[in-house]
Amino acid sequence: MSMNSVGRPTRPTLVATLPGAIPATLGGGRGLLQDEGLIFEREGWDSSGVDLPEPSQDASDLGDMVRAAPIGLPGLSEPEAMRHYVRLSQKNHAIDLALYPLGSCTMKHNPRLNEKMARLPGFADVHPLQPQSMVQGALELMDQLAHWLMTLTGMSAVAMSPKAGAHGELCGLLAIRAAHEARGDARKRVLVPTSAHGTNPATAAFVGYEVEEIAQTADGRVDIADLAAKLGPDVAAIMVTNPNTCGLFERDVIQIAELVHAAGAYFYCDGANFNAIVGRVRPGDLGVDAMHINLHKTFSTPHGGGGPGSGPVVLSAALAPFAPTPFVVKRGGSYELVEYREGEAAQAFGRLCAFHGQMGMYVRALSYMLSHGADGLKQVAEDAVLNANYIKARLSGVMSAAFEGPCMHEALFDDHWLEGTGITTLDFAKAMIDEGFHPMTMYFPLVVHGAMLIEPTETESKAELDRFCDVLLLLAGAAKAGDVERFKGAPFHAPTRRLDETLAARRPRLRWRPELSTNVAAE
Repeated sequence: MSMNSVGRPTRPTLVATLPGAIPATLGGGRGLLQDEGLIFEREGWDSSGVDLPEPSQDASDLGDMVRAAPIGLPGLSEPEAMRHYVRLSQKNHAIDLALYPLGSCTMKHNPRLNEKMARLPGFADVHPLQPQSMVQGALELMDQLAHWLMTLTGMSAVAMSPKAGAHGELCGLLAIRAAHEARGDARKRVLVPTSAHGTNPATAAFVGYEVEEIAQTADGRVDIADLAAKLGPDVAAIMVTNPNTCGLFERDVIQIAELVHAAGAYFYCDGANFNAIVGRVRPGDLGVDAMHINLHKTFSTPHGGGGPGSGPVVLSAALAPFAPTPFVVKRGGSYELVEYREGEAAQAFGRLCAFHGQMGMYVRALSYMLSHGADGLKQVAEDAVLNANYIKARLSGVMSAAFEGPCMHEALFDDHWLEGTGITTLDFAKAMIDEGFHPMTMYFPLVVHGAMLIEPTETESKAELDRFCDVLLLLAGAAKAGDVERFKGAPFHAPTRRLDETLAARRPRLRWRPELSTNVAAE
């Protein structure tokens, strides 16, 4: 068995022993991967996979709600429908397949125990319009989860209803605005560091604030001098991600809080990266006034794919009275939802959404907390940081790290090491697909040129980290050796070749059956 350039054994492959080019398949499939078109390209538009009796009555009583044309989907049998979704799953990467290195997304393995709990009938079947007397167990679970979120963050209150991180930011800033208005203090500006998540300035602008950027130091952290110079009586808040988007802990976070509070403003913390510090430090002890927590990042929920998320917002004592409704309280042995302007909610800024939140997310998060315990959650943070620093240590000798010193939960590299090769960050990331790995986050944060942001999460073993690093080191060696053909045009072995992403966004090609839709094909 031969050894590769990083000293690990390589396995011989059949392809390497075959002379000449590999012929294309005759039917379009590749090995065990089937060739299948889009669902809109399937036959059977006038048929159904299920036999149903003719209705005995018409639907005229539904008025305008009656469909005037077919739904526009082919009729599939149950095996055809199942195979369609299985084949789709084979065309993409998954956390159940291998490490998912997307930084700032915490794409970690989610324990199946949490999924089992979320599917218990009393939780999975709960309806937001049920009488409160019928959902006491669900309300108790929400109350317990709220308790532990406040305990882990050292905060006085929590708004459970936000659906995701950006929705949580909106909640926090609306609470901050309500607090200023309650004391007759109309403020106009929100300060945001250059390394913040893009939703931070967008949310502040959406609420009606003017956004002013805070400079970053050479070591990737908030420039305290620039912050002090820009604070004033019209500043409502600062929004800081900690650990920040460069994968670094803001060492001066307590000083930041003191400066902001001295100016009469509030400290909003973006908690998207809470999994790097959970159980190790409480944001409330650092002077944070509001922070959203992505339950689908730190506390286990399937992430991405357009599914539901949850972004509860913890609030300091100063902001607690302004938390949105409804929220759960326990009175006389039963649980109730407090509504807008009732009792404890006399100063609430309002209702953030139609109903309270995502029950499945709550169940998964509490299951994760209870199964880990205090020591386990602390280890979550420690392992996330250890894994990221291991990757940084293994790759830094070949790839250029954006900042010196240890990182937190994600390792950030720039593209300086690719200079002179003719290969870009995008080329390198696409070549990773041919090697069986999903690319890392590319070109973000914007403050780092050609950024490659890698987050291994806490759930990966050393063996899997080594497998990932070995591939990246081999690719880096090929790039420096001038093997440009391997990168330009990659991926070559994926179900779909590289797209012109700009052209695809500006000139999409949509395929429709004209007789079944009023939409017109766009070129």
